[in-house]
Amino acid sequence: NAQLLPRPGNTSHPEDLFAGLELLLHFKPLFIPLYCLLVAVACLGNAFLVGCIAANKKLHNTTNFFLGNLSLGDLLMCLTCVPLTASYAFEGRGWLFGRAMCHAVALLQAATVYVSVLSLVAIAVDRYVVVAYPVRRRIAPRYCGLVVAAIWALALALAAPPAWHTSYVDLRPIGHDLIICEEFWRHMERQRLVYSCAMLLLSYVVPLLAVTISYCSISAHLRQRSLPGSANLSQARWDKTKRKTFLLLVVSVLVFALCWLPLQVLNLLRDLDPDFTLLEKRYINLAQVSCHLVAMSSACYNPFIYASLHRKCRAHLRGSVRHRQRHIGQCTRANTCLSLLPDASNYWGVSVCWTQTRRRLVCKRSLLEHL
Repeated sequence: NAQLLPRPGNTSHPEDLFAGLELLLHFKPLFIPLYCLLVAVACLGNAFLVGCIAANKKLHNTTNFFLGNLSLGDLLMCLTCVPLTASYAFEGRGWLFGRAMCHAVALLQAATVYVSVLSLVAIAVDRYVVVAYPVRRRIAPRYCGLVVAAIWALALALAAPPAWHTSYVDLRPIGHDLIICEEFWRHMERQRLVYSCAMLLLSYVVPLLAVTISYCSISAHLRQRSLPGSANLSQARWDKTKRKTFLLLVVSVLVFALCWLPLQVLNLLRDLDPDFTLLEKRYINLAQVSCHLVAMSSACYNPFIYASLHRKCRAHLRGSVRHRQRHIGQCTRANTCLSLLPDASNYWGVSVCWTQTRRRLVCKRSLLEHL
């Protein structure tokens, strides 16, 4: 859960909560374009990836379903959480989206992170089964749906405590033109620290450790792989395909781990040091927003990693571009044909149609004379 304002700790003055806000606003012209670019790239990339997997039946397999779930979570995060959280960080009046959205964003932002982690773990387990037991039957699509539903249910359950303890505080009645949407564990600082450490282990350390072990095992199996009764050419082709998929997934996990590492470390320091004795208050907001931006950028990379290493995905993109070009060409020819017609006021009607023969568009025109 990425809080963008310092936690209250034991401070008694509200102004102490926002030390460094002035410095953060000084960098607003830098951060706002970066957030806008992040949202645009991530939404376009993940929407294309989800659409590519959904539209192409050749991509309907267990690994791609989990990748689609990962992209769907990133897309949801970029459409809802990132814009509202960035607005909250740089808006002088604080949270402007109401009490319900305050709790909803707190729940969704944490849940989508857990969905990403659990999806990466599911992909790692699936790839290990494929490589270690190549003759075993893959999970059926309907069971993939159950796994995806279980991932979302577990993610929402893990994200529930911070959402429950998120408070919507309107300070305008006491003279401050400010609304706070923050995580407050009143008189439960010890429980908050235990929860934060447990979530750091469950949502970052343990999953990445499990993924690392799985991929190390996959690497060992690929080096030792010898398919009985197969020709050398078939075995080499099989190994090349599996190694390519293996590389794709390893890069995805490394990117996710590196992007989220700064924010995880900073949140841990804030949990261990609520009074900011280690981190100077003047720089805490700037550091938090910077780490949050880097963490959210993880949503941008998976579509490009997947498309650059997956031939079918690139083919789908090229097909979409060619279809768009043909559509534009048809519209251009239609306009040309219509411009050649005489004034239609003396005729019952005008009919323009197109037929495509061997990739050539022929414009036909029929005119009905006025009786």
